[in-house]
Amino acid sequence: MKQLIKPNKLNPGDLVATVSLSSAMAGKIPGRYNYAKKQFEDTFGVKIIEMPNSLRTDLYDNPQLRLDDMMTAFKDPSIKAILTNIGGDETIRLLRYMTDEHFEIIRNNPKIFLGMSDTTGNHFMCMKAGISSFYSPCTMFGYGENCGIPKIMIENTKKTLFDNSPIGELPQSDEFIVEKIYWDDKNDVLRKRIPTDGWHFIQGNKPVRGRLLGGCMELLTMMNNTSIWPGLDEFKDTILFIETSEEMPEPSTFCYFLRNLGAMGVLERINGILFGRPGGEFLPTKQFEQEQWLAKYAEFDEELLKVCKEYGREDMPIVTNMDFGHTVPQIILPYGAMTEINPLNKTVSILESAVS
Repeated sequence: MKQLIKPNKLNPGDLVATVSLSSAMAGKIPGRYNYAKKQFEDTFGVKIIEMPNSLRTDLYDNPQLRLDDMMTAFKDPSIKAILTNIGGDETIRLLRYMTDEHFEIIRNNPKIFLGMSDTTGNHFMCMKAGISSFYSPCTMFGYGENCGIPKIMIENTKKTLFDNSPIGELPQSDEFIVEKIYWDDKNDVLRKRIPTDGWHFIQGNKPVRGRLLGGCMELLTMMNNTSIWPGLDEFKDTILFIETSEEMPEPSTFCYFLRNLGAMGVLERINGILFGRPGGEFLPTKQFEQEQWLAKYAEFDEELLKVCKEYGREDMPIVTNMDFGHTVPQIILPYGAMTEINPLNKTVSILESAVS
């Protein structure tokens, strides 16, 4: 994988633009959006502005306007970072309107671009343009967490986006947040926390290094063989990070996805896999306790081990149950950053800065 252009770091007082590139939830649930906006501004000392269509409620019918917002934010020199409000399920439709000029705009105006889930498609647009972007919490999911952004996320965000020294060892949370609530105007509910059993270093016996590449499984499937899908050579010596959406696919579906990567030749080229803690409706409630989610997560680990064995990759380090993707707290993963998995020390470290 080629080295990507790093954007400049954020500073207090900088301008951050919010965009809605898929779902119109920010416009439909303004209470949650405004709560998240204030929380992000107060926590990091920046100023948020909305792009012209960020809060529209008819975005499904207007993919061109969504793309226009993304390009407007990249072109504006006063804007130092772009934060997606939420994911969705059809960012891929923007690709129909992408031209060489759009990729040139991104490449010539590198800046911090943040988001997760369906935003995987936009990250791959940035990667094709040659700039590094950031698989991260969104305005409304993560940074809009009830009763404050979790401390581990605050520290990781500051280290990743506001500091141009090497990031170092990634932090592990000792708990994660469950208990579904509806995103109305009442954002003062402290959601239930469940202890974790840590990251699972399920395979590998020596350290490996590689540049980060990946995203949400469902989007990786949708993008396969499109104009923004990387060539096989771009997967060589990378560390692939994967997570699943809130729809919580079955472990068997995850298996089919992995076998597709094997059949394409991806698994034989990568150096390691990071897998985010699966999110979804099965998460613990009074009816679904800790032992049950541990058993459910173990099924995903088993599929990873099975498919890697099928493709002769029993040597490859794999870390699962990690704090990124559809889980809270969640850490930020910078595309293209040189990363080390050390199964001996049970650490994952980013060996360089993510910003310049």
